[in-house]
Amino acid sequence: MTISFGWGPVEARALAPAAACVVVVDVLSFTTSVGVAVEGGAAVHPYRWRDATAAAFAREKDAVLAVGRREATEAHPWSLSPAALRTAPVPDRLVLPSPNGSTISAEAASGGATVVAASLRNPTAVARWLADRGYGSADRPLAVIASGERWPDGSLRPALEDLLGAGAVLSALARTGTGGAPSPEASAAATLWAATEDPVAALHGCDSGRELYEYGFPQDVAVAAEIDSSTTVPVLVDGAFQEAAP
Repeated sequence: MTISFGWGPVEARALAPAAACVVVVDVLSFTTSVGVAVEGGAAVHPYRWRDATAAAFAREKDAVLAVGRREATEAHPWSLSPAALRTAPVPDRLVLPSPNGSTISAEAASGGATVVAASLRNPTAVARWLADRGYGSADRPLAVIASGERWPDGSLRPALEDLLGAGAVLSALARTGTGGAPSPEASAAATLWAATEDPVAALHGCDSGRELYEYGFPQDVAVAAEIDSSTTVPVLVDGAFQEAAP
């Protein structure tokens, strides 16, 4: 199989060594936030931990640190909210802490794979970029990783929004006709996407979407649900996600 699909940091660690490219999907909200920020012109440094070390890392990179959604202020509007990032002034560099998306990005990059951030906003653009570069072939195997969420004990909680996002990329890649051989898991994810009649409703109604409504951030779900609205392909280069080279 030349195109694989997996869940979370542990499976990313298992699949990344054999992959030439890893696509990270964390729809609510890491990769959607990455896409919004990169669209605006920022370089986004992923960081694994949301703790005091994140501030030190941001200072080291001369970057703005994105804080938790509820920690944002008028003076510091940069947060993990993609809706907030869309309206905030665009910094040159932004540090985006995430225990899931950032960790997966780091795991993949440590093995030398090209790392791409995908969401429901850019699956077609990502698929075309992958196909144009031969990813998903025998010479350049591809892994697509759905980040998922965490249960209170820290274990993986599979998340529908990330399965849909991964499926959207895999379905779009199949439509390019590049002839890659998907694993059964990858094929199943693509099939689920194709069979979902109303993905926007699914995103708003899934567990993670309802949680964001309860927390007072429905606009983040709305931004994440802008399906195929973006042609930006964020690629991790020298430790920061940037717009892919033409």
